Amino acid sequence: MKLSVIVPCFNAADTIAFQLEALAKQQCSDPWEIVVADNGSTDDTVAIIKQYQHRIPHLRFVEASARRGSAHARNVGANVAKGVAFAFCDADDEVAPGWVAAMIEALSKHDLVAGCNEYSKLNQPWVIECCAYAEGNGVNKHPYFPYAGASNLGVKRSVHEMVGGFDETMLSLQDVDYCWRIQEAGKTLDSAKDALVHFRFRNTIEGLYRRSWKLACYDVLLHKKHQQVGMPKLIKWQGFVKDAVILALKFMLRVRDRESLVRWLLNFAWFAGHLHGCIKYKYLP
Repeated sequence: MKLSVIVPCFNAADTIAFQLEALAKQQCSDPWEIVVADNGSTDDTVAIIKQYQHRIPHLRFVEASARRGSAHARNVGANVAKGVAFAFCDADDEVAPGWVAAMIEALSKHDLVAGCNEYSKLNQPWVIECCAYAEGNGVNKHPYFPYAGASNLGVKRSVHEMVGGFDETMLSLQDVDYCWRIQEAGKTLDSAKDALVHFRFRNTIEGLYRRSWKLACYDVLLHKKHQQVGMPKLIKWQGFVKDAVILALKFMLRVRDRESLVRWLLNFAWFAGHLHGCIKYKYLP
């Protein structure tokens, strides 16, 4: 088995059929499998998965509800997977044609790879306008190490096992932490530019705001964790002062319609989430 595609899910009844349909249509001459790891869904997610097992012989289902979070589900999926490499994608997105073959090709050359995202297929125009400007895509630059999202990430099994999988204590940004720990161990993050995923944003203002807040809060924990192994201190009090001034000016000068208001709200959520994270995790900027 060359590749195991691992799909964590939780209450994904509205979207998972689209992802499984996209995976069912993949054309690949190499042996591969799909492992769907359910994190304790209470809707019809499991029933939908089992329906697809009759159509996709190489689809396996595993129960992964012992601990909350997609990190746990991904680790459980990886533990039962048979492939020499893993490709992670999410239950609310859709892989594009050729994704599996592109991941196998990239992982034949590299230890850790990131595909690219496309936003127009699954999102309303106003959501793309508000979110795509700030969303990471593919291999994303960072002052410490580059990173990528686990919605389109490939890794060799030996590398996954070397770092002990995803950190299950992190309910957000565990994919950034995963990429950084692998690079701290001496590996590199490379691009699988032909591995395309149609990415789905939250489709409500409240959902977008909550996601931005949660990411910012866990960003503090992420920095605190990696500073213990050599990461420079990048969250500084001067930055909070500067951001507060910029937020006030942007609200007065740039908020003119729904899109500009939502962009401002997402920036505010990141600012407020950072402050909350500093208090929650006792982090002194």
